[in-house]
Order: sequence, then structure tokens, then C-alpha cells
Amino acid sequence: MPLATEAHGHQHDGMLKLAVAAIGIVFGDIGTSPLYAFRETFAGHHPLAVDAMHIMGVISLMFWSMMIVVTLKYVTIIMRADNKGEGGSLALLALLSGKTRTRYWSKSIIVLGVFATALFYGDSMITPAMSVLSAVEGVAIAAPSFKGVVVPLAVMILIGLFWIQRSGTARVGAFFGPIMLLYFATIAVLGLISVAATPGVLWAFSPHYAVNFFMIDPLAAFLALGSVVLAVTGAEALYADMGHFGRRPIRASWLWFVLPALMANYMGQGALLFREGRAALESPFYMLAPDALQLPLVVLATMAAVIASQAVISGAFSVTHQAIQLGFVPRLKIEHTSAATVGQIYIPIVNWALMIMVILLVLFFQSSSNIASAYGIAVTGAMTIDTCLLTVLLLRLWNWPRYAALPLLALFFLVDGAYLAANLTKVPDGGWFPLLVGFVIFTLLTTWSKGRQLMMARMREAAMPIKVFVQSAVGSATRVPGTAVFMTSTPEGVPPALLHNLKHNKVLHDRVILLTVRVMEYPYFPSEDRFLQEDLGQGFYRVILRYGFMEDPDVPACLKLLHSCGEEFKMMDTSFFLSRQTLLASERPGMALWREKLFAWMLRNAESAMEFFRLPTNRVVELGSQIEI
Repeated sequence: MPLATEAHGHQHDGMLKLAVAAIGIVFGDIGTSPLYAFRETFAGHHPLAVDAMHIMGVISLMFWSMMIVVTLKYVTIIMRADNKGEGGSLALLALLSGKTRTRYWSKSIIVLGVFATALFYGDSMITPAMSVLSAVEGVAIAAPSFKGVVVPLAVMILIGLFWIQRSGTARVGAFFGPIMLLYFATIAVLGLISVAATPGVLWAFSPHYAVNFFMIDPLAAFLALGSVVLAVTGAEALYADMGHFGRRPIRASWLWFVLPALMANYMGQGALLFREGRAALESPFYMLAPDALQLPLVVLATMAAVIASQAVISGAFSVTHQAIQLGFVPRLKIEHTSAATVGQIYIPIVNWALMIMVILLVLFFQSSSNIASAYGIAVTGAMTIDTCLLTVLLLRLWNWPRYAALPLLALFFLVDGAYLAANLTKVPDGGWFPLLVGFVIFTLLTTWSKGRQLMMARMREAAMPIKVFVQSAVGSATRVPGTAVFMTSTPEGVPPALLHNLKHNKVLHDRVILLTVRVMEYPYFPSEDRFLQEDLGQGFYRVILRYGFMEDPDVPACLKLLHSCGEEFKMMDTSFFLSRQTLLASERPGMALWREKLFAWMLRNAESAMEFFRLPTNRVVELGSQIEI
């Protein structure tokens, strides 16, 4: 019995550590919402009167939004839809498209999932700009004479944040949990002190105040949703980061710590408005603190904003990595910043592109209030798409009875649809930005995916059957000692590099491996099932290496474990042959000519297969070929 108790204690400790770590990374975005969400609702583009009906209505809307969108939709339902432990739109997309084989469903699901991913990039540009700028604006509240330094200071902090990505966040990450714990505890205490002075605000937990707001002032209530949704930005991060921490620690830290702290702060800001009226709207978040503590609160909030931004940047790296493996993004240079943690990666081109866009956003919009109008659209768009994917999940995959699924889905579509519609009114004020970014990235992702399919189809058309090739080539070519590995994207026919090698060099190696690396719709693939091989006779073998979409292919390491294709592989006796295609855009049916040219440009700039598959540089031969799509 003591042994069981001890084991339970260890399990409890592990859960507690993960819950604290999750608070440091997962809840940064939603945790920094009190900096601007309440202020924007009353003083944003559609100002509200500061009276009891509006204050109670807004607090009630915020609380019930958190309960329906975050607690019910994400924490209770969507987080059960993990793809072997991994979460996020692309993991859900891989899970659904792997199970729904009907063509109509698969196509619609893929378009939705890819667009949600494209919107995520828009969100990962706006979140750092919004969080850091709204935190630094506290300097102007604590010391009004420093108002002019807000934008330059925010830009410096953001440049520093993107600069440290290269060295990895594992070392700094250890402090994230404790800092965010302190931040949430501080905002909760400040909120509770304010609530104690005006306890009547606690009645706002009742949903009838939200309903009353819509009954009395329907247009203002509808427009207010565009700002109220800022209180739930970051909800999708709970699902996307599930692979790092697991479902239970995220659920526990949300229900028992983060949600109560956020509500205490929003209630406190509401109570402050009751006491001080419009005067408090300059920044109700900072005005909860006594004058002497405002500057320390600015420092703490800025640290929380940097941590929130860090989580979004890491999320952008992780999503890009998944998108490369699933065939939506060309191969890019990926650096691993931690030997211990698999998910700690750094993608230089994504990092610098994000940095440029974030800084341009800060310089263009100048204040967090202006950025707020651009913020909601990406988030509400992604949430609505998640509800669409959830519909397929509940009805097609989990086979829920319709009487249970439909009322729930109707509630989610009503809430998400209302938020999305309210945010569409902000398109002229800045909402165009995430939509523009979303459409550009959606075009890039779908062009790459479609271009690859067309290219593989053309290569299949031109490919010679391997059995015919082996019989005819063996008699006519000289065999030389060693092993030749021909990398090919399709496991049928003869690789172009093999045909070119035979045509120009007129030799074949004693052992010829036709190697295809295939990424499966699981995050990790069991290593014992990694290989599929076929002996084609005359020293020819076809090998398929299977990886999950969260893994990085290491071809030489895998070949050393392969013992069923003759003798052991020695790298000094092995040559890797790669085919480098040059695309010729043509009028053939397939894609519009401008998309073919875009695909050709992406293909030229993709990272070489040599680096991507970790092939030894001095053992690689590249042979070029031209292909029309």
C-alpha cells in the first residue's frame, strides 16, 4: 500500500510540474487579454456608455464566452480529439482526412484546415505586436512624460525577442512558469481588492445580464462582441500545445487557476468603472494598482506579454514543421535548439519574416487600440473553422447521436458566428490585415500542395515499369562495386536520377536502393514498422521509410538499421543520387499559369533534399531534369 501511495505522489508531482509549465507557455496569450479586452469594449471603435447595464452586460458576456468557447468547446470537447497526443488544426486535419475517405468530405476538410492554418500565421504576427505594445503602454500611465518612448521601446523588445530565438528557449523557458504564476496571482489579487470595494459586481456571473444587454441595446451589444472576443484570444493555443503538456495538466491549470484569476481581474476592472466612471478607461488594468506599484506592474505585464509572444512564435515554428511534413510547405532549413526536447526547433526564414511583419504592424498602427481592430478576425475565423471540423469529428468519427451533437454544435456556431460577424465590421479599420495575410499564405500552401501532386502525376506518366528496366539494364550496363541510393518521391516506376545516371555514365552499382520517404498522418511512427522493402532481383531493392509528421527524417541513421537488403550499409561505400527538377510552366491543364510560375519559384528556393534528409554532403550526386506541369 505505501508503494502505491508513493507512486501516486510521484504522478501527482509530475502533473503539478506540467500544469505550472503549461501556465508559462499555453496561457500567455489569453492571460494578457485583461491588458486590453475590457478597455477596448468600452473605449474602442464602438464606445459604450459607462453605466450599470453595460458594465454588468460586458462582464457577463466575457464570463459566458470563456465558459462556452474555452471551457466547453476547447477544454472539454476538442482536446479529446488528439492525433496520437498532438493537437492543432493540422493535426486534426490529418486525423480527419485519414478517417473520412469520401472525396467530397476530404476536399472540404483540407481546404478548411489549410485556411485555419493560414489565419494562424496572421494571428502570430498580430499577437506579439498587440501584447507587447499594450503592456509597454503602461509606461505612459505610470509616467505620462514618457509617452513618446512607448513605440520605440516596444520595437526594441520585439527585436530582442526574435533575436534570442536562434539560441532556443529551453534555458529561458524554466522561468516562464514562475513568472506567469506571479503574473496571474498579481492580477487576481488586484482584481479581488477592487471587487471587495464594490461587491455588487459579482452578480454579473448571472447570464441574464448578458441577455438583458442584448434586449435593451441590441446593436451596441452586437458590436461589443467584436471586442469581448479579445477576452478569449488564445483559446486555440490550448489545443495546439496539447502535444507538449498533455490534456490533463492544461485542463487542471485552466479550471483551477487561470480562469479564476482572469475573472477576478475582469470583475475588478468592472468594479473600478463603477467607482470612477470614464476616467478609468485610459487603462483600467493598470489603474487597479496603487500609483507606487504601477511601474512594477508594467515590468511584470511586459514580461508576460513577451512570454505570450514567445508561445505564438514557437507555435508558428511547430505549425510550419507540420505543414512541411504534410506537404503544404516546401522544405525549409530547420535547426534543433535542444538535444533533449524534440519539439524545440527554430526556422530562420519564418522567424525573420514574422519579425519584419510584427515591427511593421507596430509602426503602422502605433497603438494597441488600433491593432485591436485587426486582432479579432484571425481568431474568430480560426474558431469558426474549428467548429466546422468539430462537426465532422462528432458526426463522422465519434458517431455521436444527432440529438446530442446538433444542439451543442448549434450553440458553438451561434457564438462563433456572432463573434465573426461582429469582427467583420472592423475590416476597414484594420481587419483587412489578417485576411490579406491569410489569403496570401492560403494561396502559397495550396499552390505548393497542388503543384507537388501535378509534378508527381507527370513523373508517373513518364516512368518506366521497374521490372522491365531491371531486365533490360542489367545486361547492357557495367556493374561497379558499392551501393547507390536513388531518392524518389513516388514508390512506383524508375527514378529519373537512375535513368540519367545510366544514360550518361553507363554503369550500375552492385546494390541499387530505390528509396522513398513517406510522411504518415500520425505525429510519430513506430520505429519497428518504419521500413517497407521489396527485393526486385539483380541487386535492386525498393525501400519505403515511414515517418510521423512531427519527426525529422534521418536517412543515413535509418539505413544503418536496415539489415534485409544485403550486407550492412557503409557510408563510405554508398552514393546518394538526387534528381533536381526544373519546372517549365506550360498551358497544360492543371493550374493557372501564374500559379505554375509561383510553384516553380517555390521549388527553386526549397531547401535541398540533401540537408533535409541529413545525407552526408560528400556522398551526394545531383542530376537535373526538366518537367512540364
